[in-house]
Amino acid sequence: MFETAELGRVLEKKEFSERAKALRTELLAVQQELASADFPVLIVLGGVDGAGKGESMNRLFEWMDARGLVSHATDEPTQDERERPEYWRFWMALPPKGRVGIYHGGWYAHAVEQHSSGDASDDHFDAALRRAVAFEKNLADDGALIIKLWLHISEKVQRKRFEKLEKNPDTAWRVTKQDWKRHARYDDIRRSCERMIRETSTGEAPWTVIESGDARFRDVSVAEHVLDRIRERLKNAPPASQRRPAPTDLPDPHTILDSLDLSQSMDDTAYSKELELLQGRMNRLARRVQKRQRGVLMVFEGWDAAGKGGAIRRITSALDARAYRVIPIAAPTDEERAHHYLWRFWRHLPRLGKFTIYDRSWYGRVLVERVEGFASERAWMRAYKEINDFEEQLVEKGIIVLKYWLHISRDEQLRRFQEREREAYKQYKIGPEDYRNREKTNAYEGAANDMIERTSTEYAPWILVEAEDKRFARVKALRETCDRIEKALGD
Repeated sequence: MFETAELGRVLEKKEFSERAKALRTELLAVQQELASADFPVLIVLGGVDGAGKGESMNRLFEWMDARGLVSHATDEPTQDERERPEYWRFWMALPPKGRVGIYHGGWYAHAVEQHSSGDASDDHFDAALRRAVAFEKNLADDGALIIKLWLHISEKVQRKRFEKLEKNPDTAWRVTKQDWKRHARYDDIRRSCERMIRETSTGEAPWTVIESGDARFRDVSVAEHVLDRIRERLKNAPPASQRRPAPTDLPDPHTILDSLDLSQSMDDTAYSKELELLQGRMNRLARRVQKRQRGVLMVFEGWDAAGKGGAIRRITSALDARAYRVIPIAAPTDEERAHHYLWRFWRHLPRLGKFTIYDRSWYGRVLVERVEGFASERAWMRAYKEINDFEEQLVEKGIIVLKYWLHISRDEQLRRFQEREREAYKQYKIGPEDYRNREKTNAYEGAANDMIERTSTEYAPWILVEAEDKRFARVKALRETCDRIEKALGD
């Protein structure tokens, strides 16, 4: 595979200077145009040690406006990163729309190192590559331009570069014993790299191999490729997706929610007794979660006025305030709209031993964004798989994912709306939009049914809560929480 690179290409200093001057002008111009575009650019620089990934990154920062660039070098994960799913650190490093992110090694470096050293089997390597492809597809489907460049040098060139660096006292620090150990298994690393490139060079994110024996030729080739790819995307931007609100004149849909018995209730005496017992159980479980270094992520969805906030407060009352965060989800901010829709949820994931509770969540993509026409049909249809993949990564890391849908009847919802209007301390909870949403109840119920059917997985099933009676709903939510955490912990 690497034999296709232009081996031995050398760029003389004079030619390099002339091409560099033109490239700087053109890169700055295209970067200025990109600033108002509706997509980000991700540049992945891969290659063996000594191929010049760092130098190429520095050159791009020199020739472009650094204010429009963000960089990320893949190194050993920090303690903060180890306590979250593998891809958390890459999601956090994503550039917003209109900007460029440059990744030294990217999300491939660790997988290649593990496989080439024998610390990861072929099956584990293949799984890592599939995860990388899925990550890139999520971003590309959302509009991101992904440019992947593999900087190639031969074993002979690598050895000469190491020797030259070591001879100079000012640069000797750049070559470590670990570098020489990896050089000794150059052929193993090369085989892993070739396999990685074959498996992950896709239509959305193809690899381009650049011969890097000569630094000047390498830097010009990288810059020219980046320039050409961004220009091409700006010139041939995909057409804007048609976004149509869901029809509201549907017949009453028959859904899984119709099977819930909303007549279930609980009197005050039984409620108070059960609540106290369950909150004590919840508190003890939270300590075990911390001791076992597991995380808990809870998602509350359901109808307006279904009692999500009340159920959440009964759970958090049993927890140490230092052990949890409640994330209320509203319309995205400008910063959040400039990223993939899942970005704002990745950023709030719990550390191991902690709880994160979402009052509404990423399911807005297949509920409100679908029904109101904020997302195209293509976007919300592919979101089912994106969400399932996201939650699977959480579970693989040891996070216990609990998802609740609180269900009430239309009559009970109207009664609660009117109660909110009467009570001064509840009036902030009600507005014209709540009544407007009632006109789309059929569309929302159909969307909720699809959501439950398509995203209730073995590792993250939906918990349906009959919430016509608030006391019954709070107790059921607490009991289900305790039962499922105990099961996940193996108690």
